[in-house]
Formats: sequence, structure tokens, C-alpha cells
Amino acid sequence: MFRKILIANRGEIACRIIKTARKLGVATVAVYSDADRHALHVTLADQAVAIGGAAPKDSYLKGDAIIAVALETGAEAIHPGYGFLSENPDFVDAVEKAGLVFIGPSAKAIRAMGLKDAAKALMEKAGVPVVPGYHGDNQDGGFLAEQAGRIGYPVLIKAVAGGGGKGMRRVENAGEFADALRAAKAEAANAFGNEAVLIEKYVSAPRHIEVQVFGDGRDAVHLFERDCSLQRRHQKVIEEAPAPGMTAAMREAMGSAAVRAAKAIGYSGAGTIEFILDGSEGLRPDRFWFMEMNTRLQVEHPVTEAVTGLDLVEWQLLVASGEPLPLRQEDIRLMGHAFEARLYAEDVAAGFLPATGRLAHLSFPENCRADTGVQSGDEISPWYDPMIAKIITHGPTRDIALSKLGRVLDETEVAGTVTNLTFLAALARHKGFTRGEVDTGLIGRDLASLVQKPEDDRLVSAMAAAAALHVAALPAHPLTGFSLWAPLTQRITLEKGSERIEVELMLDGPQTARLRVGDQEFRAALDGWHWTLAGEGGLKVVEADGIHVFAQGATASFQRHDPLNRDAAAGMGSDVTLAPMPGLVRALFVAAGQEVEAGQPLCVLEAMKMEHTLKAARAGRVAEVFVREGVQIAAGDPLVQLEPQDSPHG
Repeated sequence: MFRKILIANRGEIACRIIKTARKLGVATVAVYSDADRHALHVTLADQAVAIGGAAPKDSYLKGDAIIAVALETGAEAIHPGYGFLSENPDFVDAVEKAGLVFIGPSAKAIRAMGLKDAAKALMEKAGVPVVPGYHGDNQDGGFLAEQAGRIGYPVLIKAVAGGGGKGMRRVENAGEFADALRAAKAEAANAFGNEAVLIEKYVSAPRHIEVQVFGDGRDAVHLFERDCSLQRRHQKVIEEAPAPGMTAAMREAMGSAAVRAAKAIGYSGAGTIEFILDGSEGLRPDRFWFMEMNTRLQVEHPVTEAVTGLDLVEWQLLVASGEPLPLRQEDIRLMGHAFEARLYAEDVAAGFLPATGRLAHLSFPENCRADTGVQSGDEISPWYDPMIAKIITHGPTRDIALSKLGRVLDETEVAGTVTNLTFLAALARHKGFTRGEVDTGLIGRDLASLVQKPEDDRLVSAMAAAAALHVAALPAHPLTGFSLWAPLTQRITLEKGSERIEVELMLDGPQTARLRVGDQEFRAALDGWHWTLAGEGGLKVVEADGIHVFAQGATASFQRHDPLNRDAAAGMGSDVTLAPMPGLVRALFVAAGQEVEAGQPLCVLEAMKMEHTLKAARAGRVAEVFVREGVQIAAGDPLVQLEPQDSPHG
């Protein structure tokens, strides 16, 4: 076993690797960017070395600098985690040339599976079924359009070097193909440095099931499957193991195909074979096809660990240090059911836009596994993926594991940034999902119901307001302000985002009060340091950059209203397009004086590895453009302003 390893990654996966390394007595070296100077993985590692600027290209993608740090600190091997350099064969070559061990597959195996088109050809040769489509070298737009027509719409355009939904577009008909191809190629070139794409048949009732494989270069086994069908914008949201509805015959067929795929390239380490299935007639052994192989540890590996009782990072370290596979296929057991929900800083209602902010408060309940790389007080940076944590539950049955997930999500507390927490909780209770009726289109079909505000929104505001008044304005002594003929009344104006809430608290005694919000009145009682509303249970209050109230899974964040604090952007009016998130202006399509139509693209904003096209809210003439291509902007920055509608040109 290694004595010391370097972790060429950040965030929750770096923390996850450190945990297993510590269990095995292996020392760890962390690297960090300027933005991660105070990050959790830096604190947990035995050593930490600065590697460069905040942008990944200036830090976590600097393979030569990372190798130099490994040599300087006496590390024997480098664990790449996932993302960044984990599937870069040139980096693997450089690591081995430096006399170090790469904890992962060989450069040859990564190259074999790195391009989707070549990988599909290799899989066909190995007897693994593949999706109908065009995977050739001809990238001419007209030719690709012909191929799409031959395959039959709808089709999927996918970057050959892609992953994570980047460089991917669904096309419903021939008229949409050219624009979708341009967008996919541009996004692929930006994300991967390779604009080549392939065309595949879009499966009408698709399920995304992947098989965890593990090899030692000589033999390979599978550790059962994971269902990753709950997706939005081709990004996984909730994963589970095993797949609902899986039969013994189907598991045998998929597991055997996955092992054949791994053996075909002499695979070593952890890998995932991703399949797409047509679930329109249930799970059938003749209705699954190879999509791609991820030659690394997956984000969702904890659910496999939960149902097998195995530590996949430990297996990685053992195999990389020269040990054979720890278990044979017949010795690997499937135990119970597990779920993983990805908690992100993102605005679901605004189209899952990534968000930033300072985590004023972060807390997880005890009855779950929470893999995270952040803690209270940390910043969600615009430079990296906005994942806050992976929340994992396990139980003897699917129903129990899913019920636990719903409860755990209700009890998770996050304040300081917008998150997808309530969306995840709603998804965990979705009737179709609870019945095991999953496919990749579920979220898109039912999004409106999944993002609805709670029916008791005013009640939650009332609970928050009671707590805010308690924290801010309760008298120090029960008789302070005593009034003989009328209740002692206190008023306060709270701000919840852009909303102002007028609150009136009428104290009936030292421990009781009536709370009025709008035209509704609630009875409140003081229990120690907490107000409770009659019949509605307790609430928890956290003071950190405001007042944050957690009640029944809902988070309400408030500030006292300051009449002297005015938002400078408010004076610009509704004619200004503001940046919905921090990012890079990748493309600009308009100039001052130009006429635009409603819905016309104004610019493309790149944020957290994805491109977002911002469009004109109405027709008009551009009065001013505040940005230029290639500049980094912050959330809320003005981008483009239209002339007022009542102007001579408006």
C-alpha cells in the first residue's frame, strides 16, 4: 500500500478520498487554487500546496504543476478524483513518466473509451449492443443532417468527447437541426477543446441505467447497477441502486455486457458502463444499448457502496498498488436499496440556473451519509460546479430508503444561497417515482408541480416572522412595556428577497402572543428560546448574515428592512437585462442602436461549464451594451439596456 498520495481534485470528492486514505493509514497531499485557500479539503489533508489561480486552467488542470508538487512532497501516487484530469490520457502518461502511479486506468484504456464514436465501434466488436446512430468522422453539417434524417427524428446530437450534458442537444425535426448542431459544437469546443459530434436515435421512453465495473488489468467484475434516470438538462439529480423493476435475467445480461466491455480494454480500477434502455415495455434484455464508459470513479458511487458494503476508493488504492481484485464476482452481494440526491446551489424556478453565495448555515441530519466539501461560512464559487453535497440514504427496501431520503431532505438545513433542496424533497415524494416509474423525461413533464411553492407559504412566513421578532425585539423583562388595557404591540418590516412583509406581534403575556401577517392571525407561544405556532410544531432559528428559519423542510431567510438601503439596480427599470448568475460573456449579438425582436438572443453567458443564452424580453431598440465578449461579470450586473418604450425609437 502507498504511504502518501496526492489528490488532484477539490471539493467533496477530495474529502471523500482523504477519508478512506486516513482509514488505511495513507498520508494525503491536497492542492488548492486561490479560490479554495480555506476549503474543507485543504483543512482535512495532511499537507496542502497552492497550485494557481481560481480558474481551473490556472490550477486544477495544470498537470505539470500537480506532478511537480507530488514529487516535491514525496507522494508515490496521484488520485484524480473525477472531472478535471481524471480522464486525460496525456496526464496519465506524464504521471507515469515521472515515476509516479496514476490511481486509475491506463492511458490506453482512457483513449479507447474517451471518444464516444470510437468507443461504440469497439463495443460493437466486443459484442456489446449500441444505440443506432452515426459515429463517423465526417463533420459536415449537411452530411450530419442527412444522417439524422436517415436515423429518424427525434435524434440526439452529442459531443464525442463530452460528458455531463455538455455539447448535447435533442432535435425534434429537420428544421431545428442546423441551429442545434451549431450550439452543440460551440459548447463542445469550449468545454472539451473538440467540437466533433455524433448523432444518435433518441429513445422515446428512455431509462438511464449504468453498471459499476472494477478491473485489475487482468480480470473484471461488476458491482451491480445504478438507475440514473432522474435527470434535468442531461444532468443526474437522484440516483438509486439497484434499478427499480430490474429482473435477474436483465441484471445478468447488463452485468455480463459491462464486464465484456471492461475486459475488452484490459481495464484497471473503477469504471462505469452507461446504458440507455427503452422502458416502454418494462426492462427487456433486448432493449438496452451502450452509451459510453466513464473511466473514473463516478459522482454516484456512494449508492453502490451502500448496497454492497464495499469501499470503492479502498479498492482503487489496493488495485493501483498492485493487489488483485479483492473479491470474485460470486462473492459480491447486493444488500437493500440506496438513494443519492445531489444538493446544488441553483435556482430551480429560473431554469436550474447555478447560484453562488456564502453558506451562512449548513447542517445535515445524523441518519444519512452526506458527502460534502463545504461547511458553514464557505463561499459557493462561480469557478466550479455548484454542488453543495451528496445526500445518501440506505434501507432494507426501496420504500424504506426513499422514505428516509424524504425525511432527511426535510431535516437538511442550508441558508445563504438558493438551492434545489425543496425540489429534491418534492421529487422524493413524486407519486410516479415512489412507484418506481422512472424515465429521463419525468422531471421535464412534471416540473411545474415539483417547483410549486408550499400551500402554507404564509404560515411559514408567519413562523419566520415570529422568530425574527423574538430574536430582534423581545423585551428584556416580562413587564417591560406593560399596558393595562391593550396588548403590548410590536411591529417590524422584514425583507424576504424582494418581498417586504409587515409583521405585528401582540404580546398577551410573557409566554404567549398573537402574530398578524397580512389578514391572518396566528397564536404563538414561547418555548425556551423558540416561538412555536399553535398546532404547527417548532422551528429552528439561526442568526448568520440574517435570520434563517427552518421549519418542516422549508428555509426562510429574512433581513430587517432598512429604508435607507436602496438597490442601485432598481433605478434602471425593467428595460435592462441583468446577469442571472456570475459568469463569462462568451458571445455578444447586439450593439447600441440595433433593433431587436422579443425573444431575440442578446448574448451567451458561460457559467459553471454550461452556456446560457439570454434573450430580449420585448421588441425595441438597444440603448446601451454594458459588457464586451470575454469579460467576467457578477450576478445582477447590467448587460443590455433597451430604450424606454415611450421613447421616439422605442
